[in-house]
Amino acid sequence: MALGGVLAAMAVVIMALGTLIPVATYVCPMLCVLLLQVVYLCCGRRVGWAWYAAVAILSGLLAPDKEAAAIFLTLGYYPLLKPWLDRRRLKWLWKGLLFNAAILATYLGLMFLLGMEALAAEFHEMGMVLSGLLLLMGNLVFFLMDRLLDRKTFRRRKP
Repeated sequence: MALGGVLAAMAVVIMALGTLIPVATYVCPMLCVLLLQVVYLCCGRRVGWAWYAAVAILSGLLAPDKEAAAIFLTLGYYPLLKPWLDRRRLKWLWKGLLFNAAILATYLGLMFLLGMEALAAEFHEMGMVLSGLLLLMGNLVFFLMDRLLDRKTFRRRKP
């Protein structure tokens, strides 16, 4: 429990630092996902879900970058779902659908539910081609993170 609490505090601090560098909007949620992987492997699935919920709520309340907090809210649970997705047929398709649906839900929610007109204006200014390129690069980074979560350094050792 102590490890989970310390790592949750670290994740909230990482999310709060997200406004210092513009690219940190996407980097901070990924760093928190790596911390969740550690909690999941050391403490189990139930503590991992509790950790994710606590960090998602605290990030939404305390982090100045609401876009980063929303990305963590919609994708932060991925290490907990990954073992289940890895056992499915066409796992790459399901993982891609999960990522793209989560990103679409995130940005639609930010623009229409929370009324972030500046975000809508930014996407309008970028145009369809640049927005599509941004989504394509997001998919690439997501699958690289998926490969990182597969590395043996994150695997639980069997006795």
